[in-house]
Amino acid sequence: MVEVVHVPLEGRAYDVRIGPGLIERAGAEIAPLLVRPRVAVVTESHVARLHLDRLKAGLAEQGIEMVSLELPPGESTKAWPEFSRCVEWLLEQKIERRDIVIALGGGVIGDLVGFAAAVLRRGIRFVQVPTSLLAQVDSSVGGKTGINAPQGKNLIGAFHQPALVLADTDVLNTLTPRDFLSGYGEVAKYGMLGDAGFFEWLEVMGPKLLAGDQEARIEAVRRSVQMKADIVLRDETEQGDRALLNLGHTFCHALESATGYSDRLLHGEGVAIGCALAFELSFRLGLCSQEDPSRVRAHLREMGMKVDLSDIEGDLPSAEALLDLMGQDKKVIDGQLRFILARGIGDAFVTSDVPKDVVLKLLKDALAAR
Repeated sequence: MVEVVHVPLEGRAYDVRIGPGLIERAGAEIAPLLVRPRVAVVTESHVARLHLDRLKAGLAEQGIEMVSLELPPGESTKAWPEFSRCVEWLLEQKIERRDIVIALGGGVIGDLVGFAAAVLRRGIRFVQVPTSLLAQVDSSVGGKTGINAPQGKNLIGAFHQPALVLADTDVLNTLTPRDFLSGYGEVAKYGMLGDAGFFEWLEVMGPKLLAGDQEARIEAVRRSVQMKADIVLRDETEQGDRALLNLGHTFCHALESATGYSDRLLHGEGVAIGCALAFELSFRLGLCSQEDPSRVRAHLREMGMKVDLSDIEGDLPSAEALLDLMGQDKKVIDGQLRFILARGIGDAFVTSDVPKDVVLKLLKDALAAR
């Protein structure tokens, strides 16, 4: 069973195909896009061990030749050194503007390879084959590409839409529970920001997703992708509505920076904590009832996720330092932090009208509870 979400951007439309066995069928899926039967694949070493041979065999079935580059795993790869290595390798392989580059991996690889495709020869096509739940429901869709800078996350990049996304749900069986739950942080975010019914569905079906229910996983990915696609269609370059997708991320990016973009805090874990903080902030500002942050925290906790700053191992900076890190976020406009807050579950909105003293008090209280 393969579900398809079509992203009908004018002149750059593409499909997100969701279901089992798509890596094995990659040749048949990608062949219609090719001018010549040759692709370049960029992946990372851990993913390569699990999935590269299957991708190669799937391409070979359609007579498609494959060359590949393996980068190191981890968030630290998403920076200038490995980006330069990727671009130079693609040039060495004589990749032409009409060719296809495949990003095989999680969000790090998808973001880096997408950015490389955006700038190589002023733009070549690429296909996303996301191998994590987080990448399948979020980073592989919508055309945001980029790398990190010492000053903050995703500060260097471009909007460059993929030509195709193949979200093979079989690969989710190879994830550790922690990595799966990291992706689940983004899934739950969609319900919190714009679909109360989806959040209710997740409260019931979340444990089945974690236990490996294939149909439930396909449905969760499909609904998440459809919601993101709908928002991207309204606001491709994040001038308005697309910022809603950053629910929890203003807090998350500061926490990721504070923990050195390390395994102390995975991105989806930061999103979960950030969403809990965003709902608590919304309650303190009188925007939603106390039941909403309590319900968000209860569901995330039931799923076994990080919810509080106390769930992050090791030391954290002061509340003032965290607030400074939040000031490096891309969503800052004229020095004003933009927050995604909520009037309730499924009813998020974007605002810059948030007193810094309220945010500072929230952070101080959260740190004091550690």
